[in-house]
Amino acid sequence: MTTALTISHGGHGVPPGPSMDGPAPKRIVVSYGFWIFLLSDIVMFSAIFATYSVLVQATAGGPGGAQLFHLSTVAVETACLLLSTFTCGLMSLAVNIGHRAATYLGGAITFLLGAAFLTLEIREFAAMIAEGATPERSAFLSGFFTLVGCHGLHVTIGLIWLTVMMAQVATKGFTAFVHRRLLCFSLFWHALDIIWVALFSIVYLMGAR
Repeated sequence: MTTALTISHGGHGVPPGPSMDGPAPKRIVVSYGFWIFLLSDIVMFSAIFATYSVLVQATAGGPGGAQLFHLSTVAVETACLLLSTFTCGLMSLAVNIGHRAATYLGGAITFLLGAAFLTLEIREFAAMIAEGATPERSAFLSGFFTLVGCHGLHVTIGLIWLTVMMAQVATKGFTAFVHRRLLCFSLFWHALDIIWVALFSIVYLMGAR
């Protein structure tokens, strides 16, 4: 004999709670976990931004942003990174429809633009160091190299990650595993773009005045 138990409230059945629906899809779990990672990264950058803001006037008689920053070069860097974010979005759309050639094309352009950004940033650092504006010259320069260099390190990691993911698309195809990793990469790359916009505005535009 089967006994049916109905939990009711006010004459109406209460639907099962979320815990009875089973675990969330792995795509959702991975995305949620990666968002937590990105938020922790943003907290780290916020701390470095705050430190830089405190040290920005501590030039110790050395050069400041007005003497060191070349906004035309930085504008080209910014354009490269913004365009790479656009092509990264196009790559994500290609991944969603399973178009391998478009995925490779979007990934290649994103990589080239990111590499161009990184090359210009390294040249900027080299020019500053050649002029004697090294990180140990002043607290301002220590904060500058730490903040901009940390972002550049993240871009480098992103380029390595993108290369690995293109290799995985070539060998494994658009499996659920590869799709999730490409989604995480896209989130990571867009976050770097947002951080750079803040960095460009606070460090370069305000510092060059």
